[in-house]
Amino acid sequence: MKKIFFFFLFFYSLNGMSQCAMCKAVVENGDAEVAQGLNDGIMYLMAFPYILVGLLFYFIYRYKVKNKN
Repeated sequence: MKKIFFFFLFFYSLNGMSQCAMCKAVVENGDAEVAQGLNDGIMYLMAFPYILVGLLFYFIYRYKVKNKN
């Protein structure tokens, strides 16, 4: 049950409006289009560490399965 909860929590948080305090202060009184662009940039930069860690675990898994025989 915990795995399903964390899986749901991870994908639900991807749709959130992610901004750090400094970024929010910069665009608080600005254009909504600029704010959306900043949000998209933050989400884009956040995706790469997850992709890299996923690839690392994939290659470790593949290495262990290959050497198991």
